[in-house]
Amino acid sequence: MLKAGMFIGERYEIVEKVGSGGMADVFKAKDHKLNRFVAVKVMKQEFREDTTFIRKFRSEAQAAAGLTHPNIVNIFDVGESEGINYIVMELIEGITLKEYISRKGCLSIKEATSIAIQVSMGLEAAHSHGIVHRDVKPQNIIISTDGKVKVTDFGIARAASSNTISSNAMGSVHYSSPEQVRGGYSDEKSDIYSLGITLYEMVTGRVPFDGETTVAIAIKHLQEELIPPSTFTPNLPFSLEKIIEKCTQKSVDRRYSNMEDVIADLKHSLIDPQGDFVKLASLNTHAQTVVVSESERNAIKNANGAGSLSSGESRISRVEEEINDDTDYEEEYERHGGLSRGLEKAMTIGAILVGIIIIIVLIIVIGNKSGFFATLMGRGDNTQQEETLPEEDADADDENLVEVPDLTGQSEDTAQEMVTTVGLGMSYQDEEVSDLEKGLISSQDPAPGSQVPMYSTIKYWRSSGSPSLNIPDVIGRTQGDAQQTLEDMGLVVSVTQAYDEDYEYEIGQVMAVNPAVGSTVNAGSTVTLTVSMGEEGYDAVVPYVIGMTENEAKNALAGAALMAIVQSQVDETTEPGRVLSQSLEADTTVEKGTTITITVSASASTPTPSAAPSTTGAIDATGTWKCTQKLDTPIGYSGGVVRMELVQMVNGSPKVTTIIDGKEVEFPYQLNITGEPGLTEGTLYLSELIGSDYIELGHYPLTFAKAN
Repeated sequence: MLKAGMFIGERYEIVEKVGSGGMADVFKAKDHKLNRFVAVKVMKQEFREDTTFIRKFRSEAQAAAGLTHPNIVNIFDVGESEGINYIVMELIEGITLKEYISRKGCLSIKEATSIAIQVSMGLEAAHSHGIVHRDVKPQNIIISTDGKVKVTDFGIARAASSNTISSNAMGSVHYSSPEQVRGGYSDEKSDIYSLGITLYEMVTGRVPFDGETTVAIAIKHLQEELIPPSTFTPNLPFSLEKIIEKCTQKSVDRRYSNMEDVIADLKHSLIDPQGDFVKLASLNTHAQTVVVSESERNAIKNANGAGSLSSGESRISRVEEEINDDTDYEEEYERHGGLSRGLEKAMTIGAILVGIIIIIVLIIVIGNKSGFFATLMGRGDNTQQEETLPEEDADADDENLVEVPDLTGQSEDTAQEMVTTVGLGMSYQDEEVSDLEKGLISSQDPAPGSQVPMYSTIKYWRSSGSPSLNIPDVIGRTQGDAQQTLEDMGLVVSVTQAYDEDYEYEIGQVMAVNPAVGSTVNAGSTVTLTVSMGEEGYDAVVPYVIGMTENEAKNALAGAALMAIVQSQVDETTEPGRVLSQSLEADTTVEKGTTITITVSASASTPTPSAAPSTTGAIDATGTWKCTQKLDTPIGYSGGVVRMELVQMVNGSPKVTTIIDGKEVEFPYQLNITGEPGLTEGTLYLSELIGSDYIELGHYPLTFAKAN
């Protein structure tokens, strides 16, 4: 029995138990190697002798370890220690979607759609790597405290090859597809079915099929049609109900082909809630409701023991969380079924009439534009028709593209009106530090002026204003250490030197800070450090700093009562961050306070001058210029320490500034970078330490603006 304070793998210290399932317990733990909190899933005692379950347990990590996506819980490690099999994964502070639904009863349409889109994006990423989840349900969807949605527990997922996948494994039967309860073919469309059932529960607060046993529920998945969710949620948009209907078709041929199509329709439903754009394939002999024969019914009941649904059900039944709901769904169906069928017929007739009217209107409009009716009346002009039609054809390719409006500085309500007008949607991402008033939109993606397909969704970030920071106590620390501490907080540091008349501080130590220690300032504010030069009247001797790190060199020069100016230079032969040269030779005697320029090696991945970003549009070369963009998790990031370097063109030459070196960060990462005054552009290069080398994960264009 694991208890708080115990270690697993000589690395993970158990903090507390946070959850339990049929196969494993989940603990919050401290990773002492990387100094972070993680979640550790530990196989239960009763399964540790079962080689089949151990293999399945390990395959969970192998299947999901290669997935890196904002909507999937990352797997960090898998191992075995003293007979304990464990998986280490990302710790998400939050609650499951199941708990969230239980608390709220049912979710708002906008909330449910947003969650469904994020889940779909995570599943789409898994499917693109050949991995099928096969156990999509609200219990396996986590909503973090900051509103992010993540899919977890690829417990019965297996890497899919191009061959047919056949699996007898089953997840919770409330969300299982018909093909899963039959124990047959299972692929991406099974996940789509389970997502549809989950979406049904989000908007109604209940599952569509329930019963006293797993067998009874399984047979309902095979035989019964869903009660339309609008029966329980009258204000449910027509388009969203159709999406649920298409996801939960019993025939795989009538469901969505892939998650990409599901995402497109979900986004479209936000723009056009009552639109009739979801198309269902025509019903054929392969798409009828399945009738379970008596032999099949007995086979389902008796496979590997009464009540099991497949070879794995005898164990899975112990995992499954049954939902106790007092509602009699059969009674509800009888009560509402007749009304629903009558309403459906009326809607069908109405749709046909509306369609006929639309066709007539289109014929009249097209006929007028082409001059057809005018020709019939003796006033036709064939020349005009020939001139008009080619112009219409020329614009046909662009008719579905719209221009992205500029939402920056707008309120969310105003922005919503702007995007709706042009046929686009909006998706809130997060808050970010910005000079804009709190609550206004501070940035967006795609950029204003971009051409995107109609019904696309514009991601946006909301300003949290300029954060307040407290000046830490850095008095008595060396210049380099104090400067690094303040810059890491997002402050701009200015250094001056002065003689220490009271002989209180050693040369190179910080004597004073302005604003004073404990003062409250905004991010991006300038803080001045006054560094001791010791007693007045003595000369300084220049130290040898070549080969030192930048911070070590700053401390060495400050310790000799000298000032340092840092410049960067790309050098593939030297470890990045090491001093290449110094402007004054070592052992030279100079006056205290003399300034020495040191040249520091930049990363070998830094571009040559021709590849470095240009800097245009700089108007005011004074003051502080900031970038507060946000970085999403880079593809391929494995959770290690990173290096971030900013490259800007200064007077035709690239200047490289190290933003972070050898530190672990959490993505999405909020940048708070001070650039060169007057330069509006730059490129951020992001690398991760793999083994003993930094490997570039990507580079990102940045935009700088003058801080107020």
